[in-house]
This record gives sequence, structure tokens and C-alpha cells, in this order.
Amino acid sequence: MTWYERIIAAHTNVTDQVSHITRMSSERYFVWQEDGRNDLIADGAHVDGAVTGSTDLFTKMEFDPWAEALGESLSSRGVAWSLNSIQYEEETGFYHYEWNWEVLGDGDD
Repeated sequence: MTWYERIIAAHTNVTDQVSHITRMSSERYFVWQEDGRNDLIADGAHVDGAVTGSTDLFTKMEFDPWAEALGESLSSRGVAWSLNSIQYEEETGFYHYEWNWEVLGDGDD
């Protein structure tokens, strides 16, 4: 399974309200994007690498259970993650959760 198949599966295990990069017109959804790479160099050669990215949950629900479910889903697929922030956006009425994640990613596992 490729890195992006694992990331997509982690999100769609929680809900089908998922978008890659763009916001949705819904009151509860995830948006994910890859941010870059974290490469491991040894003896002057590329030996392994990981893709880094982030996921945002936009929800009108305080204490949304999708937040915990996403963490469990990422972990079950071998994705390292951290919950970076939780904010309330007064102008939109959304709670905004943000995760950073990292997954091995040189193609098929």
C-alpha cells in the first residue's frame, strides 16, 4: 500500500467527508495535504524517506468524536502523528483541529 493509500484509508475509515487540499461546503469534514519529505541519508545515499503532511478537521461539534477516531485510525495504519492545535473560529463557528503526520513513503510497502 502506498503512503497516500494509507492516509486516504485512515481518513475514510472515519468518514467519507474528506478532501485533499480544498475545503468542503459541509459542517463537518477533514482536509488533508502532504507538506514535504523527511529523507534519511546514510553514507551519502538516500536510504529511506517519509512523507510529512497535515490534516484539519472543521466541525461545528464541540468535542467531536471524529478527532479521537482519526488518531486511532492513523495509528492503526502505522502513521506517526501529533495533534498540533484545537481552535474555535468565531467568524465561522467552526472548531478547527490540526494534526501533523508522517508516513514512510517510497512507494509500495
